[in-house]
Amino acid sequence: MERYYQPEIECASRQQILDWQNERLVKQVRHVWDNVPYYRKKMEEKKVTPSDIKGVEDLYKLPFLTKDDLREAYPYGLLAKPLRDCVRIQSTSGTTGRRVVAFYTQHDIDLWDECCARAIVAAGGTNEDVCHVCYGYGLFTGGPGLNGGSHKVGCLTLPMSSGNTDRQLQFMVDLGSTILCCTPSYAAYLAESIIERGLRDKIKLKAGIFGAEAWSEEMRQDIQKKLGIKAYDIYGLTEISGPGVSFECSEQTGMHINEDHFIAEIIDPDTGEVLPEGSKGELVFTSITKEAFPLLRYRTRDICVLSRKPCSCGRTHVKMSKPMGRSDDMLIIKGVNVFPSQIETVLMEQGYAANYQIIVDRVNNSDTLEVQVEMTPEMFSDKLSQVAEMEKQLVGALKSMLGILSKVTLVAPKTIQRSEGKAVRIIDKRKI
Repeated sequence: MERYYQPEIECASRQQILDWQNERLVKQVRHVWDNVPYYRKKMEEKKVTPSDIKGVEDLYKLPFLTKDDLREAYPYGLLAKPLRDCVRIQSTSGTTGRRVVAFYTQHDIDLWDECCARAIVAAGGTNEDVCHVCYGYGLFTGGPGLNGGSHKVGCLTLPMSSGNTDRQLQFMVDLGSTILCCTPSYAAYLAESIIERGLRDKIKLKAGIFGAEAWSEEMRQDIQKKLGIKAYDIYGLTEISGPGVSFECSEQTGMHINEDHFIAEIIDPDTGEVLPEGSKGELVFTSITKEAFPLLRYRTRDICVLSRKPCSCGRTHVKMSKPMGRSDDMLIIKGVNVFPSQIETVLMEQGYAANYQIIVDRVNNSDTLEVQVEMTPEMFSDKLSQVAEMEKQLVGALKSMLGILSKVTLVAPKTIQRSEGKAVRIIDKRKI
């Protein structure tokens, strides 16, 4: 474990972290200015030059980058290295619009692998483990990221990719997988399948590293109980590198950001003003070690909180909370901000599985909200006659959480299509 648990980095003093960030930020700003005309123009419009950036305290002077910028600059407009120096591209999933392509030098991939290795070690991984990776591979960053991190740690790596659940379970049992890496929705589906097939006593899983989509604390507890594991959150985005930007430790109270590679800020999503530590706002990242695709002040649109409260694991890098929603794709229904995570919390508290779909429509110029929820097999067999009353109870619970009235439709088990990648939670017909 010592090889990739790096106390000299992960447990460094605040001053040491700042020293790294100051030095690397100054160098990175110059690198971008010299090699990315698109961003240099944005700096010139804001009347900022590299000489104005002497350290992290000057970060606020730099212009933001957004996903719109990445789309406008597609494909090569934000590339900071010659193509001959780049060895790979990855792409966003496209769940929020047109795909965005990011570039990597070998140096970038090595650092990305290291960040993912830290996440695996924080989840208890060593070179004695069998790491079962069923994130998607290919252009999606999930599979390649955890695959590379697993190799760094020295795990036996099973590059399963997503899908083919029968094969997933066969290899999980036959090869003794101990660490599961996938989306939380797919982990929930695998847990269902394991229990249905009576394989619970035949699996050796001890930990899961789940990310790429929002999931509630209630969903975590449900997965942990069904699989008998400890479930760890991991955060990343293709634009910054991929999974491993931050990760949970054994405390499970937030994700440590790899501050030797990324600087995090929290801003007011409406004004762009930098908010003090502990404030809830939009997360912004600056890459300070990436070569090919070094984004400065990239607005993630994820809403969270940063905290430097001491952690029992000994790591000193700042923690980010689990994202509480997004500033750009939250649902505004009848003037009320609604996040899918709020709905999921209610459903899990009421004893339902995390299989649901949110349907928003507009009827007679008024927004409507319907939540379709799968019944558990036990509910379907024992309480079918009570569906109307159960729906009424959920309507009341959701109104208490959201402040608006919704329609709830309980459906039979396995009715809602399962996802092997990111779950499709929302159907907003107002945009069709």
